[in-house]
Parts: sequence; structure tokens; C-alpha cells
Amino acid sequence: MSAENVTTKFCQGISDISDSYMGFIIDQWGVLHNGEKPYDGVIECLKELRNRHKFIIVLSNSGKRAQTNIERLEEIGISRKLYDVLLTSGEMAWQGIKNQDDKYFEGLGNKCFLISRGGDRSIVEGLDVEVVKDIKKASFLLISGADAPDMTIKDYEAILKEGARRSLKAICANPDSLGVMGGGNIMGPGTLARRYQDYGGVVYYIGKPHQPIFNHCIKLLQEKNIYPGQTVVVGDTMAHDILGGDLANMDTCLVRSGLHKPAFKNVKTPAELNKALNTLVAQYNGVRPKYMVHKLSWGKALPDRKHKKRASR
Repeated sequence: MSAENVTTKFCQGISDISDSYMGFIIDQWGVLHNGEKPYDGVIECLKELRNRHKFIIVLSNSGKRAQTNIERLEEIGISRKLYDVLLTSGEMAWQGIKNQDDKYFEGLGNKCFLISRGGDRSIVEGLDVEVVKDIKKASFLLISGADAPDMTIKDYEAILKEGARRSLKAICANPDSLGVMGGGNIMGPGTLARRYQDYGGVVYYIGKPHQPIFNHCIKLLQEKNIYPGQTVVVGDTMAHDILGGDLANMDTCLVRSGLHKPAFKNVKTPAELNKALNTLVAQYNGVRPKYMVHKLSWGKALPDRKHKKRASR
């Protein structure tokens, strides 16, 4: 939380806090996996939370729809049975473009210039929308991905300048400025959206830390009689997960092995860890996670259930 004199509890694992919460909102990239495989300990941690009947929402700033992300998690070994709901900013953007009935999406029209990763069009599939190749023919701009590292922001500037000059409303379906890919970070679509703003364009961000997506999570939790005070947000980014959870009046837990891993490089003692975290907190207007873990792992040695059964015979 952002209150003064609040300290962060450094935890060995999620087992240190699991008894305090019924709801867990968990980020995807940088927490569950690195884009290629799950991090060590993730599967076991999710299983332990499920065994304790926790309600788990995987909340992602992915510009792709929920089902696409579910299938991707399955492919890399994270079963659909390990969480209750997967919600993406791409899914919320798809629904908004379809309905066009609130302030973010009103009057978009049906001619879309799409900036996505690898030419992916899944975010507009099933919509009454025509994807145009010439931004001069578009009625709105949709940013769902970026082809980093193959393309840099300079490669997009001509398109962004023309869209801003034509006063096209932009929907950013993934507000992440940086993304995790393998062992490093790459430019995220949020960087393109911010450059669009620099050119005078109007952008509506759909995803963390903005409140519509957290409000939707709260609605899902309340259907299970779980409230914000009974929920913790677990993520690896201060700007999206920790700030978003704080704004939604939820406790937060920072995973330090994700996006902010460089900030904790060569840290060895608790004092050094605290100093590194304080430096990070200062960069984000004093917003402080209530907890911090190295990674999403259970953190305690799990009992050998087979061994116990043999011993009881």
C-alpha cells in the first residue's frame, strides 16, 4: 500500500500468505511463465492454492483474447484446471469494440487499423470490423501488440504520426511498456500507445493498472462472496500489477524475478533487498507492495504424501 511507514514483508513463498486470502489475482507473463515455459515452482504453487480452495484469476495485459491465452498456457504446461478464470485486456477490448456502448468505445466505427504482433488478427475475429491497410481509411486505431525486437519504435512512427494527425481514437489492448520474452525484456505495445499520445493522439488503455479490468475482477470475486479485502494481487510490475491492485484497494505481492529483476541484481542481504525495493518504490510515487517473493513458488517443503501413506501402514 502507499501509506507512509508501511513496510513490505519479505516472504519465502506464497505459503506465507495463503491463509490470509481467498482470492488470488495472478499476472501471467513474468510470474507464471517467461513466454516459453513455466517458471520453476509455479505448477506446484497453483496446485497447493487449488487444494486450499482459493479462487484464482489469471489477469493479463495480453492483447489476445482469453481463449487464445488459455490454449497457450496449456501448450506450455499450465493446465486449465489450475485456475478459475483467465481475463485479458484483449478480451475486454474485443467485447468493447463489439458493443461500442461506453465512453471508451463509443463511435469507433468499423474500419480498424491494427498494430499487432506477427500480423495476428484474433482480437478482431468475429467482429463487424474491417481491418484496413491504409491508416488514412481507418476510423480508429487498435494497438494489441508490437513486433519487438525485430521492429523498434522508429519503425512505427510514420503510422502513429498519421493517425494522430487524423485525430483517430486509439484503443490500446495491452498497456505494457515492456514485456518478458525468454531471459530478457522487449518493447511492449504500451510504448507505442504512449508515443501516439506524444504526437497528440487520444488513447484509451484497456488493462492494468486501469480500473475497468480490476472492477471486472471484483465482480467475478463477489459472485463467490470474496471481497477486495480478502484478495491479493500477485505480479511482477510496479506500474501495472502493484499500482493497479493498490488503486483497487487490494493487497499486493511483488515477484522480484520478473520485469524488475535488474533492480535486485547482486542483492544478498535483507538490508540490501530493502534498499533496492525502496529505490523502486520511490520511482512509483511511493506505492509499496505489502509482500515480496522471489518467484511464484509455494516456499515450503511439500510433504511426500506417498511416503506418509507407506509409513502409516
